[in-house]
Formats: sequence, C-alpha cells, structure tokens
Amino acid sequence: MRKYWTKGLARHLLLHPGSVPVVLRAAWRLRRANWWKQPPFLPLPGGSYWNFRMNTVLGKSGKDLEPRLLVEAAQWALRQPVGR
Repeated sequence: MRKYWTKGLARHLLLHPGSVPVVLRAAWRLRRANWWKQPPFLPLPGGSYWNFRMNTVLGKSGKDLEPRLLVEAAQWALRQPVGR
C-alpha cells in the first residue's frame, strides 16, 4: 500500500484541508473495478494503472510525487469526463 501514499501528504492535507475532498474524490475515481472482490478489499487503483498514471504525471516511475503535485493531478483528474 506504500506505493499509493506520498511522503508528506498527511501534513499537506492538514495544512490545506480544502484539498482533502479533492484527493478523496480523485482516489475514488481511480479505484479498480470490483475492488471489493479481491484483497486487500480497499478501493485502490490497479498496480499497472497506478504505474501508468505516475508515468504520465512524473514522466517516469519510481519517483515520489510531491503532495502539491498530487493535489494538482487530482484536480486535473476531476475535471476530466468519466469514461466508465
């Protein structure tokens, strides 16, 4: 689950509470289909999709996403039409 968390995100969200709903809504939109049917039974994105999204945001994977950039990416994602 570590790969879905960004260092300093909790602190950023405490200092910018208006960002909490944005991040939660974006996380909900990124969840994998039928997440309740397989462990860890959490609404997390699939691993390959998450890696793809990190590549599009950062340009390469393996790098940590800054909390500010995560919030900006979440805001951008919420402006996009839902394709499900």
